[in-house]
Amino acid sequence: MTALPAPAVPAPVVPAPALHAYEYALLRVVPRVERGECLNAGVVLHCHALEHLSAVVSLDRARLHALDPGADAEAVEHALAAVVAVCLGHGAAGREPRGGRFRWLTAPRSTVVQPGPVHTGLTTDPAGDAVRLLARLVHPPG
Repeated sequence: MTALPAPAVPAPVVPAPALHAYEYALLRVVPRVERGECLNAGVVLHCHALEHLSAVVSLDRARLHALDPGADAEAVEHALAAVVAVCLGHGAAGREPRGGRFRWLTAPRSTVVQPGPVHTGLTTDPAGDAVRLLARLVHPPG
């Protein structure tokens, strides 16, 4: 008599991590607004479902001075740091809800630091995605 094979035991189902929608915008430095030339210098990212709002910034001073040799890099870094501070909840604007702060930070303006258009994505790790976006969209290729 032949033995029947043991029934296959199904592998446990491991649920995929939940994906959550997020919005982000590049922070652009426009040293001479009348010329319209810009340099990407940061990312601001908001994920409502995970209660996340952050900004990561990186100013390449050499690239800034290639666009405008007279640009005040310290003032630009100060403006970028102010965006980070608002995301962290500092100052009067920091007391607003995260979504309101994101909308305020991404509203069009004609200053040296300007937001780009808002884009969307899906994430399980908004802080990690902000860093990945910075590496891909702000830092020079390579």
